[in-house]
Amino acid sequence: MTARIRHVTIDSADAYGLAAFWSQVLDLPLHEDDRPGDEYPLIEGAGLLFATVPEPKTVKNRVHLDLEPQDRTRDEEVERVLALGATLVDDRRKPDGTGWAVLADPDGNEFCVERSAAERASG
Repeated sequence: MTARIRHVTIDSADAYGLAAFWSQVLDLPLHEDDRPGDEYPLIEGAGLLFATVPEPKTVKNRVHLDLEPQDRTRDEEVERVLALGATLVDDRRKPDGTGWAVLADPDGNEFCVERSAAERASG
């Protein structure tokens, strides 16, 4: 018998707040039972579970999420997510349109925004 990944769990000092940020980024709802202050909110459809922990993040992530915009360009997605509260950590975008941007969520967890499938297909 094999195993499957049920959730990817992200620790946070404010699990509900961080889950709300990611819910907006992914345009997916939080579980219908989740309310502000919940210690273990879940984003429906993404399998992202957020856990309240007392200690702060102190080092670079060993695992991170890579986002692929579905209905906008990479650069438009970077600007949208920055407006939601992310910060730019490392800009790896190149003048020829390739590359990606490394951002951090409000808790400092790094993630990348890559080119959309349409951008990759066009060269």
